[in-house]
Amino acid sequence: MPFKPALVIVDVQEDFCPPNGLLAVQGGRDIVPLVNELLGRPFLLKIATKDFHPQDHISFASNHEAPNNKPFESSVIIKNPLNPSETQETRLWPDHCVQGTKGSELLPELDIKQVHKIVEKGQDKRVEMYSAFADPFTNPCVSKSELAKLLHDAGVTDVFVAGLAADYCVRYTALDAAKEGFKTRVIGEATRAVDPSAMDEVLKEYEQAGVTVIGKDDESLTLVK
Repeated sequence: MPFKPALVIVDVQEDFCPPNGLLAVQGGRDIVPLVNELLGRPFLLKIATKDFHPQDHISFASNHEAPNNKPFESSVIIKNPLNPSETQETRLWPDHCVQGTKGSELLPELDIKQVHKIVEKGQDKRVEMYSAFADPFTNPCVSKSELAKLLHDAGVTDVFVAGLAADYCVRYTALDAAKEGFKTRVIGEATRAVDPSAMDEVLKEYEQAGVTVIGKDDESLTLVK
């Protein structure tokens, strides 16, 4: 089997980074030098993803009534708009990555000229969408991005994932990449978590799904040259 690797950089956006991000991940900006080094390598396909929400998105605490509208604390049950018997519980967040705002922009220090394609996600106000592939509903799925098609059409075999945040959008993007049949690796030093204590649970999910967390000097990355 040929080795045809892709790099997926998840949500390295202003709102996920200090000092002014509305949902800033501690150390979020610190991953950029490594991400840029990775972007300089000859991956077959290099994709950056963006959370890109409408102002009335269901995940925003501001769009729910008190008392169940505290960012980071409250959660809500979302019904599949195409099948109300299927539900998902999701945490509520501060407004973030709203379309047309500075917070939705990729970091200016990110070497965007090396990126082949930007994939936007989270535009459907009715569903949460951590994964850059699709929302979590399965019966049926409500909102899909073009990411899977881009990777499959290019003949990609291996997906390397970096970005923000390790316990949310990176996590579910990596799990969906594995579901799509790609050998999937998460580059640990090129991610940061909202809640680092949640990473034990994430690693268990990765193990079950066949996703590997690697270091920046892993042998598999030395093959991208």
